[in-house]
Amino acid sequence: MDEQALLGLNPNADARYRQRAMAYFEQLKESQDAWEVCTEALAKGIYSDDHVKFFCFQVLEHQIKFRHASLSGAQQQLVRETLMKWLQCQLMNSQPEKVFIRNKAAQVFALTFVMDYPTLWPKFFFDVLSLVGLNPNGVDIYLRTLMAIDAEVVDRDILHSLEETRRNTLIKDGMREQCIPHLVESWFQILQTYQQSHPELTCQCLEVVGAYVSWIDLNLIANDQFVNLLLGQMSMEELREEACDCLLEIVNKGMDPLDKTKLVESLCRVLQSAGFFNVEQEEDVDFLAKFSRLVNGMGQNLVLSWTKLAKAGHVKDASETLQAVEAKVPLLLQLLVHEDDDISTNVVGFCYEYLHVLKQLPQLTDQQKSNVEAIMLAVMKKLKYDDEYNFENEGEDEAMFVEYRKQLKMLLDRLAQVSPELLLEAVRRFFANAMLNWQSAPFMEVEVAIRLLYMLGEALPASHGAHFSGDTTKTSALQDMMRTLVSCNVSSYQHTSVSLEFFETVVRYDKFFIVEPQHIPVVLMAFLDQRGLRNNSPKVRSRVAYLFSRFVKSLHKHMNTFIEDILTRIQDLLELAPPENGFPAQLTSDDQLFMFETAGVLIVNAESPVERKQALMRSLLLPLMDAFAMLLAKLLQEGEEERQVALADCLSHAVGFASRTSKAFSNKQTVKQCGCTEVYRDCMQTFLPALSCPIQRGVLRSSVRSFLHRMIICLEEEVLPFIPAASEHMLKDCEAKDLQEFIPLISQMTAKFKRQVSPFLQQVFMPLVLAIFEVLARPADDNDQAAALEKQMLRRSYFTFIQTVTGSGMNEVMANQGAENVERVVFTIIQGAVDIPDPIGQKTCFIILSKLVELWGGKDGMVGFPDFIYKHIVPACFLAPLKPTFDLADAQTVLTLSECAVTLKTIHLKRELCQVIQQPDVKVLKNYTKAFFQRAKL
Repeated sequence: MDEQALLGLNPNADARYRQRAMAYFEQLKESQDAWEVCTEALAKGIYSDDHVKFFCFQVLEHQIKFRHASLSGAQQQLVRETLMKWLQCQLMNSQPEKVFIRNKAAQVFALTFVMDYPTLWPKFFFDVLSLVGLNPNGVDIYLRTLMAIDAEVVDRDILHSLEETRRNTLIKDGMREQCIPHLVESWFQILQTYQQSHPELTCQCLEVVGAYVSWIDLNLIANDQFVNLLLGQMSMEELREEACDCLLEIVNKGMDPLDKTKLVESLCRVLQSAGFFNVEQEEDVDFLAKFSRLVNGMGQNLVLSWTKLAKAGHVKDASETLQAVEAKVPLLLQLLVHEDDDISTNVVGFCYEYLHVLKQLPQLTDQQKSNVEAIMLAVMKKLKYDDEYNFENEGEDEAMFVEYRKQLKMLLDRLAQVSPELLLEAVRRFFANAMLNWQSAPFMEVEVAIRLLYMLGEALPASHGAHFSGDTTKTSALQDMMRTLVSCNVSSYQHTSVSLEFFETVVRYDKFFIVEPQHIPVVLMAFLDQRGLRNNSPKVRSRVAYLFSRFVKSLHKHMNTFIEDILTRIQDLLELAPPENGFPAQLTSDDQLFMFETAGVLIVNAESPVERKQALMRSLLLPLMDAFAMLLAKLLQEGEEERQVALADCLSHAVGFASRTSKAFSNKQTVKQCGCTEVYRDCMQTFLPALSCPIQRGVLRSSVRSFLHRMIICLEEEVLPFIPAASEHMLKDCEAKDLQEFIPLISQMTAKFKRQVSPFLQQVFMPLVLAIFEVLARPADDNDQAAALEKQMLRRSYFTFIQTVTGSGMNEVMANQGAENVERVVFTIIQGAVDIPDPIGQKTCFIILSKLVELWGGKDGMVGFPDFIYKHIVPACFLAPLKPTFDLADAQTVLTLSECAVTLKTIHLKRELCQVIQQPDVKVLKNYTKAFFQRAKL
């Protein structure tokens, strides 16, 4: 071997040697026989360097994996002999090879087995076992090889081709017939021989048994001799976890439901008599985590057997299986309430399935009702936070508990389906006790009580949240609990989790306050003082800002007498935080958005005269306008970039806040009806100058553009005088993203105002189109995917804009641009339909072409357009689908083809198509067109 190249195998070798080693590897892989030096090195143990040994196995692996069929019979025999000689060397070594070499060797053994068994090497296992005997080093390689064979042949997580699947089936059939009993016997010998002296080998063997049991004859494993051995190992500290996993694989094996019940029951009897069901006495939580998975598997398999037996009408067998399920419930409960959440999580599946069984029964027995109540109590107990939970800095442990809580919520929802009355009563009792003593109770008791009330909202569903009408038992219980919640002063509890749960619950059951509106003032005060918006915790303040917005939106009709008082109390929370202020704001800008929307809702829905609403809205928006004008002037003079960014963000927030207030208006309460048109027009005049600001242009343009979108909806035609100047600014010095975001604004206006904006559209049409052309024509690096995507999105936006103009009935907008410009634009549509491989854009282009043919293709259409149709549009309808990039297997492309067919329908093309085009049903044409182009592409 090339000794110099081998030096490069060391991870610490320099780049030159590593490169040489790679080249040597490639050379050995591709050579007809040079790789044989590796077989000699392995068979004779020439090299002691681990990296060289690994390298030799890699070369061998490549030959077996990719060149096995091309190897001569002698070369294939050489591979087999090499492996056996290497294995023989292992038996004599005092120290085993490193794990990574043993694993690679096992992979090579497994690959050779897969290629050679059963035809070329039918005695593979006999040869290996004869050589290995009970030598620990040899047994280790044998077990690793079995796991590697499982990965190659059995593992369902690995995708196999049809050919590989067929091969694997033949291998498994051959193994079942020829060698599985011998393998099982060898496993038994290994487990028995090494359980004391070599626990790591015993664990490996248990893993092998667990892997193979799914496809071999179960009687070979599920017999007294084997099961007793496994149970003995369940009591051995170093083996018990692996033994548990092995038993779980045995339990999970697919079989007849009655046999499965018998298997699980016999296993349970033995486990119980051996004392494994006494969970409280077990201190090893790692073992209990494995044992709980075994119990879960046994329980779920019994439920599955019951389902199959009940479905098949085997009443007696189903009844006995159900009794078997019921007998496991005490054990299930012990594990469900275990203080270790991982152990509890592991049995949630069985618990859920058991409740599903109870849900299907016509009536519950007293014992079953008792089980349901016990599960309820367990869930309530386990829902509680523990002392270690870090609310201020939530990490991985906290995230796991949140996930665990979601699983408990699933159980609670299922409990509600089994027995809503029992759940309601249990929660009511628990809640009443907690609220009675909340001042002295630990936070987790108080939080979980309110949490349970909150969870009932989903567990006991009601149409549109109408929990307080209909079934009187439910409504009176919920009403009692809500009344207690808002009147017992628990909102004063000093803990973030309790505060958050209180406000979440109040908002979930907002309909309660329609039934009992006398409680609204108390809750409003909680929202507004140190319990809510003024809470010490930023997390609580932030969430409460959102919840307050929802509360007000839902109940503003009942707040008329408090509106101005609320606005006064939240006034300081509506101030724009200046960028130079070093103090942290009470609320973030995102939270303030909710506050401005809330203020808007209160003003708009107040039962006040129009003049009062107008004055309140002006007092809300005027500080924003004043601050905006002052900050814009500062920005224009600011030279430091960090300060520029801060000022621009602040300006953007001011526009966003003003914009958010407009969400309060509706069809019933429009801007005009509320007398607020003038104040929003003043806002427009204040904000629009920011469009011409050369500093931080992207942020400012984006916020003002969003404001204009809102104003088109709210101010209607009052917005029109502002659009030309705004458009002019936004089309200056554009980037692709600017244009892409500007086009929806123009499209929105076109769709809303149609003919009213025709003169403006005629004026802005070509400047906008030319700006788009200019940006699209800019050179870009071929490897710059972001720039390519931006251009694609802009091109789509451009086509959408043309579609909006042509589809809005304003023929004159394009027609009046002059023949040369019209031709230029229409050519870009032809190009988009044919040359640019983007099915979404192509589809839009064909829609435009259809519309143009409809508008201008008749006698009174545009001069010269019929000629253009035959010269350009008709060929486009054929050229586009014939492009190699036009993929008829792609759904979007098929939609494009449909639009292409519609275009042809309008044109009446060639004779072959004439009969199809005359069909009244366009679906016939679409199907014909698809078939036509599929044939044409062959």
